[in-house]
Amino acid sequence: MRAAAAGVLFFLCIPACGPRSTAELPAQLEARVTSEGVVRRAADLTFRYTEAPGRRSARWEDRQASIVVTPMTILIHKNAKIGLEITPRTRRDVAIERDGSRVRLRAGRGRSEELWSFVPPDGDAAGWTKDLRAVTRRDR
Repeated sequence: MRAAAAGVLFFLCIPACGPRSTAELPAQLEARVTSEGVVRRAADLTFRYTEAPGRRSARWEDRQASIVVTPMTILIHKNAKIGLEITPRTRRDVAIERDGSRVRLRAGRGRSEELWSFVPPDGDAAGWTKDLRAVTRRDR
């Protein structure tokens, strides 16, 4: 009887112990992106994050995060923690690239450059690239 109760308790705890979603934004930020009009959104993706790509000192790691794209904003985040935000006020150099099924977002230059790449969950790398480029091509 005790073993059965422990087994039931174990299976009830599995969903609570699993990885949490990265898609929850603070209410104020969620209201902002919603008012801008969400063009694309994907939750809980694996991003390859690279600091100073192309240099010997380059470091990379896989990070779980979510992405929201509006006509004016690209936001890569893990809940309230912002990894990359691109808006019309962004002063860094920004480039959007496509490499097969991967989409790459480059921000910055030289040692301060960072690269975020991901595989879109819907397999539409061309569409994601087009929508991300539309944000970066706005007059700044």
